[in-house]
Amino acid sequence: MKGYICQLTNASTMKQIIVCVLVVFSLLSTSCITNKDVVYLQDKGTIVDDSLQIQALATPYRVQVNDILSISIKSTDSELKGLLEIFQPTNQTSGGGNAQSLYFSGFTVDLHGNIEFPILDKVNVLGFTTDEIEDKVKEALLEKYLKDVSKIFVTVKLAGLRYTITGEVSGGGVKTLFQDRVNIIEALANGGDILPTGDRKDIMVIRQYPNGQKIHHIDLTDIAAMKSPYYFIQPNDIILVKPLKRKALGAGQTATQTFTTIASIFSVLVSTYFLARNL
Repeated sequence: MKGYICQLTNASTMKQIIVCVLVVFSLLSTSCITNKDVVYLQDKGTIVDDSLQIQALATPYRVQVNDILSISIKSTDSELKGLLEIFQPTNQTSGGGNAQSLYFSGFTVDLHGNIEFPILDKVNVLGFTTDEIEDKVKEALLEKYLKDVSKIFVTVKLAGLRYTITGEVSGGGVKTLFQDRVNIIEALANGGDILPTGDRKDIMVIRQYPNGQKIHHIDLTDIAAMKSPYYFIQPNDIILVKPLKRKALGAGQTATQTFTTIASIFSVLVSTYFLARNL
């Protein structure tokens, strides 16, 4: 009788092990990372146009406090060249240099939205685009020193597009790109791209506004992301890539890894069963 009860107990234990293995198998088999999780800009039926020709949205950036501007003034008139030299700060270049040199030679927007420009004193640039600032500088020069601004060329650029990338990426940190426009895929690629365990369907973009920061979301697996106002990044953006939920489960990234995990679990459970049976 005692032996029969032991057999029943052992059979029940084996059934429990099999059930556990099946549950784990079901859980892990649905946790493999598929192409739909990692491929950018897929056609998910959100775009009606079959040609998929999408006009990406890129609104002009408006200067904020603590931005650094690179301003260059040049002229084709030889008589004006000597005069314009006094407007150029030391080591100031037109869009050149690196982030460190521009930090010292560029024009930093103060808390009141002004920049200290040689001879012109303070120029308010807060909330203006770079094109609008160029016009403001030209007008100020015309008003105070020059009779004709048609022979001068003013170039205003941001001293690098600085942003932060963190989370499930190969190389996070603070990045600076010397380009006028950078989309979020380019920004991520500059950070080593998203790891396979990163959630491309819900990228967080923390953006700075005059009244504070706001959190936005964008799905980079959908081609409709190109129409998002957050597809093109802005200075001081923070791009946060969250991990996929399946990463917390310890599931494999591929079918082979998942099978290996299941086989290991099954081996441990069976070994435990036979050890317990022989006691």
